[in-house]
Amino acid sequence: MPGHEPIMAYVLAVANQKGGVGKTTTAVNLAASLAASERRTLLVDLDPQGNAGSGLGIPRDTQPAAYDVLLGHTPLSEALRPTELAFLSVLPAGRDLVGAEIDLVSSPRRESRLVAALAPAAADFDTVLIDSPPSLGLLTVNALVAAGGVLIPLQAEYYALEGLSALIETIEAVRQSLNPALRVEGIAITMTDPRNNLARQVEADVRGHFGASVYRTVIPRNVRLAESPSHGKPALLYDLESRGSQAYLALARELLDRRAEREVAAEVRPLDGGRLHA
Repeated sequence: MPGHEPIMAYVLAVANQKGGVGKTTTAVNLAASLAASERRTLLVDLDPQGNAGSGLGIPRDTQPAAYDVLLGHTPLSEALRPTELAFLSVLPAGRDLVGAEIDLVSSPRRESRLVAALAPAAADFDTVLIDSPPSLGLLTVNALVAAGGVLIPLQAEYYALEGLSALIETIEAVRQSLNPALRVEGIAITMTDPRNNLARQVEADVRGHFGASVYRTVIPRNVRLAESPSHGKPALLYDLESRGSQAYLALARELLDRRAEREVAAEVRPLDGGRLHA
């Protein structure tokens, strides 16, 4: 219709600089769950390990890939790959992404390369999920500058709490200097075992400190969830009835419900300063 602005993709960075907290598992399975609900979803694998792409059946040596897009060598549309889910596409990491931190240092607007890369896809997707590296380097900063929100997977153990304050400080620094729209979308407690007293205590502490920012949905330790990446499938395609698969479907519903509540009070804004966000 004349004058109608297309709805722009909501960009969500999945980030935690501590490895082994279920970050990539969350990015892959949340993306798959959103796609299963027929939301047009793009998963950007910005982790040089390339596990998000391989977890969806994309070979690690796929070219062109994220490095080529970030450096401006290849348009995003030429690097996207389809998956078994009709509504899910992937920008794979590729083998060269490990060198991107060095190559981006001398690039103009080095913190905003992902913004520029994603801009042409603004109207093609409902949600863009970014699997960030387990660090607070330049690739993670690019993810935070491009995003409207950050989803933080947090393992229910003591050491996982130690790095959380550093990540939140980084998010706040990026919000103040580079992306005023950035917010903590939520904290997802992952890899938990309700029989473990420490896990229950950590969860209680996190909920006590962060309140409503912590999702009600908790992701359990689950064998089928752990097995699915080796088959190149998200959990819902590997074993839909598994506890892990059902937990991520519930997390996707909770994420969508939260966004819908916000959109009742505010219109979805168009591209703002090069960023894609609601």
